[in-house]
Amino acid sequence: MTGEKSLDKSGGVALWRRVADDIRLDINGGKFIDGGKLPTEGELAARFDVNRHTVRRALAVLEEEGIVRAEQGRGRFVHAARRLSYPIGRRTRFSAGLAGQASDVHGEILEYRIEPAPLPISKALGLTPATRVLRMESLSFADGRPLTRATTWTGPASRFTSLADDFRELGSMTASLHRAGVTDYTRQETRISARYAESSESHQMGLAPGAVLLVGTYVNRDQDGVPFQYTMTRFAADRVELVVSAE
Repeated sequence: MTGEKSLDKSGGVALWRRVADDIRLDINGGKFIDGGKLPTEGELAARFDVNRHTVRRALAVLEEEGIVRAEQGRGRFVHAARRLSYPIGRRTRFSAGLAGQASDVHGEILEYRIEPAPLPISKALGLTPATRVLRMESLSFADGRPLTRATTWTGPASRFTSLADDFRELGSMTASLHRAGVTDYTRQETRISARYAESSESHQMGLAPGAVLLVGTYVNRDQDGVPFQYTMTRFAADRVELVVSAE
């Protein structure tokens, strides 16, 4: 393992998490190929200049994520799950974007309520402050695996009185919006960032502690150009890659 840089131990992130992140990056970047054997705990401890307990905890997280498997007496091997490609463009649609990659794509509503729009939401949607909007919390699945966790504000609420019930029935935001008279919609912009999953998100999405999320926030406009929906979507970074289109 000569030539490797040890882990930068500055900052407030737990060492085991940073070791797991570095190994995950190596796997995703192709340094460790699918089916290939990982270095031993001792080699990894020397590389990152940490003790074996720290390495063991990092590897346990990667095993929980399903990208590393342990074989008794043989060591640990890369078991990289297939990543789905999700296109981001002006007309992004969850089901259409995953067509040909997953046979069963659907969404499930976790909870919803009518609430006064928070100031950033009302500004983004061009609503007067405290206008009542529909807030929905949802999960979207691809072949049974949770892929996204979304918080969506749609408004004004008086325009979308049955949206939550329709989404619960149809499992598709596009189809539910069509029932509400939104025959087409486009994205104004998409902002993408990354962060660690919170404990509730990890639980809901079946992620290991320390998992990374890609976070996309965007505003949708209807066929008349009127902004009506603000969404914050969290993607499981080890399950999906975001492909930004130039359309």
